[in-house]
Amino acid sequence: MATKILIIEDESAIRNVLKNILLDENKKFIIDEAANGESGLKCLANTIYDLVICDIKMPNIDGIEVLDQSIQNGIDTPFIMISGHGDVETAVECIKKGAFDYISKPPDLNRLLTTIRNGLNNKNLKTENKILRKKVNNKYRIIGESDEINQVHNIINKIAGTDARVLISGENGTGKELVAHAIHQTSNRNKIPMIEVNCAAIPAELIESELFGHEKGSFTSAHKQKKGKFELADQGTLFLDEIGDMSLSAQAKVLRALQENKITRVGGEKEINVNVRIIAATNKDLKKEIKNNNFIEDLLHRLSVIPIHVPSLRDRKKDIALLVNYFLEIICHENGISLKKINQQAIELLKNYNWPGNIRELRNTIERLIILSGEEITEKDVSLYK
Repeated sequence: MATKILIIEDESAIRNVLKNILLDENKKFIIDEAANGESGLKCLANTIYDLVICDIKMPNIDGIEVLDQSIQNGIDTPFIMISGHGDVETAVECIKKGAFDYISKPPDLNRLLTTIRNGLNNKNLKTENKILRKKVNNKYRIIGESDEINQVHNIINKIAGTDARVLISGENGTGKELVAHAIHQTSNRNKIPMIEVNCAAIPAELIESELFGHEKGSFTSAHKQKKGKFELADQGTLFLDEIGDMSLSAQAKVLRALQENKITRVGGEKEINVNVRIIAATNKDLKKEIKNNNFIEDLLHRLSVIPIHVPSLRDRKKDIALLVNYFLEIICHENGISLKKINQQAIELLKNYNWPGNIRELRNTIERLIILSGEEITEKDVSLYK
């Protein structure tokens, strides 16, 4: 796709110079011109540009207003502002407002071309980030229209603007991780990636180092200082998955961290302030674990400010058809094959199954059916390969 660049400049001579410089750089550039701020805003409203070169001092609507209105309208195209020698302070102010860079009049050729190349690279990076973010968001989509799933969505929406701690419960494979990601993505902390810890996958003797970090020499293999997950999640969200499998010693330290918003590295004495939102998840009945002296009661109270129960798949069979079609689409896409269809009788068979492994088991089943079946998945395929 051709690169589109908009030049907003009230002096025609400078517009022509800039245009010729750009075309010398790349003959395939598509260059639009606007002789004033008003025309520039109209161009920006009707066309998506890869770069904008905008003069600061123009009659009526100046470059700063063009930049301000563009940002307010959600346009994230890199702006390179053109300033006279006496406008450097104004140009710096533009950078603070969101412009990519500025160049002085008359423009130095090397400086101008370097700034243009950097601006276009910045645009490409933003586009790539958007694509990656979309992929991540799709990966963690919660699929379903049942009352049970709508209730989960409602709670997520209600707590979106808060820092309330959340305890997510549910069987293995129900999608507790998806709920955690949805909470984080709708929160005010979503600019920082959510830090995840699978408490069941880390040996008891290492969990404290993983959570709180350690100082060099604090134990045999501690060859250097290491930050823990609490420090890495500072100002963001920490997801403690399968917290019911955490050792009592680590539970006690997590409780202290929640009470005081401070942690101490293993082998250290210095207290470190942390500002972390905790989302925890478990497939266990923590009240039973408390009775069996496997979980600290006060920690449960601290964690479950907002409890969310994720229903099993057998309790939301209304969603199975939606999930089947969703998995068909993404698995076929991931494997680079044409989208396969599934007939209604096959879907009914899948609905009647109990799904002890929940959504995880359903996804694996659909992947198996895609690989082993013909162009259309039938009830016979389900009977054979389920």
